[in-house]
Amino acid sequence: MKAWPLLGVFLIQVILLLAHWFLFHTWIVFWPGLTPADQLELRAALFVLAFTFVAAALLSFRFSNFAVAFVYRLAAVWLGFLNFFFLAACLTWLTWYAMLVFRDPPAPSLRASIALAFFVLALLVGVFGLFNALWIRVRRIAIRLPHLPESWRGRKAVLMSDLHLGSINGSHFCRRVVALAASFHPDVIFIPGDVFDGSKADLDRLLAPLKELAPPLGIFFSTGNHEEFHDPADYIQAIARAGIRVLAGERVVVDGLHILGISYGESTYPMRARARLEQLCPGPETASILLNHAPVRLPIVEQAGISLQLSGHTHGGQIFPYTWLTRRIFGRFTYGLHRFGALQVYTSTGIGTWGPPMRVGSAPEIVVLEFE
Repeated sequence: MKAWPLLGVFLIQVILLLAHWFLFHTWIVFWPGLTPADQLELRAALFVLAFTFVAAALLSFRFSNFAVAFVYRLAAVWLGFLNFFFLAACLTWLTWYAMLVFRDPPAPSLRASIALAFFVLALLVGVFGLFNALWIRVRRIAIRLPHLPESWRGRKAVLMSDLHLGSINGSHFCRRVVALAASFHPDVIFIPGDVFDGSKADLDRLLAPLKELAPPLGIFFSTGNHEEFHDPADYIQAIARAGIRVLAGERVVVDGLHILGISYGESTYPMRARARLEQLCPGPETASILLNHAPVRLPIVEQAGISLQLSGHTHGGQIFPYTWLTRRIFGRFTYGLHRFGALQVYTSTGIGTWGPPMRVGSAPEIVVLEFE
């Protein structure tokens, strides 16, 4: 591995260790009745749990088998609950100090009740997040594009982003998504990146259900960041074998509508993105759709004369408090249909999840675009 990935893994592991230490410290302070033996067992359990996600993620990049997938799923679920338990611990300390400041010192026996209330709430929120991530919503969006060919009026497109097929979302999940997409009888399907989650897997088996989709105008895909964790060639070839047209810095004309795709890697460099779009874009007098995984480079895309950009990537933040952080990064383009000058941008929260298989503060979606 190169130095930067190693540094990233190291920093993530340090953060996870500190978060688990904070949980341990909170529990022994607010449950003072724990015996030394209980504390030792708790310390050992949290120490082991602190390493599970990073270890499972690294294994999933190298190996593909039931054992690795099972461990990764458990580690990812724990990571989600850790997030909410950490918030519960913070609220426990804040509540305790607020009580010390604004009233007479509460009885020590109240400590356990405060912590218990917040940790039970965190547990319930985590359980809700697990079920919420399985409930795929359907969004219907009316799209009006200038210079849209008459043949496209009344047509439907399905936008399905961020499936993240891999260790958690397998072929059964893909089959469920395909059945839902097919039920709308779309004329075309757009997939702006992250079909895979980047782990090692039997790619053809995961994608097999997608072969059942046969919209009359085709299926179009551009790469996301998870297809580019490693050499994207294997992912791209598997997607192409599934009958999906991969647009990596390419443009196709479908019944008068120009459809473009730019790879995630190219979109991260402004100069390269500008040069590519200037080369590909037919101009503002022609209706066009760009598949661009992340809702970025909007000034460049707008200046190139693109009519509509379709993106994913954000997951809407996926779980709180990252919903708030994502909104700080992408602003109103975190989710939904918005304008940037003459450009329209639709950002989907995506269908799958990455890391914790939870959704709290966001919802998975499949989008039906209806051209008017």
